[in-house]
Amino acid sequence: MNKRITAITAGLLAVTALAQSPKDKGYATIDRATAEAHIGFLASDELEGREAGYKSGRIAGNYVLAQLKSLGIQPWNGSSYEQPFEAYRIERQKKGSYQVHPDSIAKLKEGVHQKLNLRNIIGMIPGKKSDEYVIIGAHYDHIGMDPLLDGDRIYNGADDNASGVAAVLQIARAFMASGIQPERNVLFALWDGEEKGLLGSEHFMLNWDDPTKIKGYLNFDMIGRNNNEANPEHVVYFYTAAYPEFEKWLRGDIKERGLALKPDYRAWDRPIGGGDNGSFAKRDVPVIWYHTDGHKDYHMPGDHADKINYPKTVDITRAAYLNLWNLANNFGE
Repeated sequence: MNKRITAITAGLLAVTALAQSPKDKGYATIDRATAEAHIGFLASDELEGREAGYKSGRIAGNYVLAQLKSLGIQPWNGSSYEQPFEAYRIERQKKGSYQVHPDSIAKLKEGVHQKLNLRNIIGMIPGKKSDEYVIIGAHYDHIGMDPLLDGDRIYNGADDNASGVAAVLQIARAFMASGIQPERNVLFALWDGEEKGLLGSEHFMLNWDDPTKIKGYLNFDMIGRNNNEANPEHVVYFYTAAYPEFEKWLRGDIKERGLALKPDYRAWDRPIGGGDNGSFAKRDVPVIWYHTDGHKDYHMPGDHADKINYPKTVDITRAAYLNLWNLANNFGE
């Protein structure tokens, strides 16, 4: 009898130790209430669609900066969370696209042009290896409002991309809650100007000295809606084909953790597409990209917070946290 009690006690202690592991401490902090709070604020009418270069976009940037600071995340460059930059395009009658490359800017400045003042918001958890980085990112801007629309005039952008911003912020909190220093530096990046041409992430990479120091980039862009209401657990999982372990990770975590996700696994030599992952993939940085596909409210005023599939976006956030944990601590060792 005593031996049996001892065995049961040992088993319970083992389960308790597992539940209190640093990784699981972080995992336990990811929840629906926090997702609802972040998405609800960023997609509220008061933020008027968070257009890059406008007051509403500035307010959204202030919000995510305050969140990183409140979590105890350090400024990414030692002194500031902000990476300010300018984007230029030809005057609107000629319908050019915004540019952030210095050569393009110099040429545009020769004539009549438009200018946007933008900023990425970036925080960092320093790793043990000071010259290696992993980055998780999502764009915080959307497409603003149209005062000429008849009816709802605000493009709230709950799915695109308040859902992704909420995931980055939850994962930042989870890493801090783990209580341990990761092996690699972890950057938490909220990009500006994505809707105007991937401007924030492209500016970041144009000014990054060595892409080989970035060991992985994880992107969120629209992780909150159902493409098909008959398949509410659907998510597209793009990843760099040269790294099949990325697929193995997600398959294993879904099984182990009971995540209610049915991924469409899409290996791609360079997962470029239309999101900020493209700024990294074209420079051969390994990429993971979560996306729940298009829907009728994409880039429409109907992209509201009350239409988000919160159980799915929370499980995607949990899965991505485990991805990032691997990228920061185990990948490529």
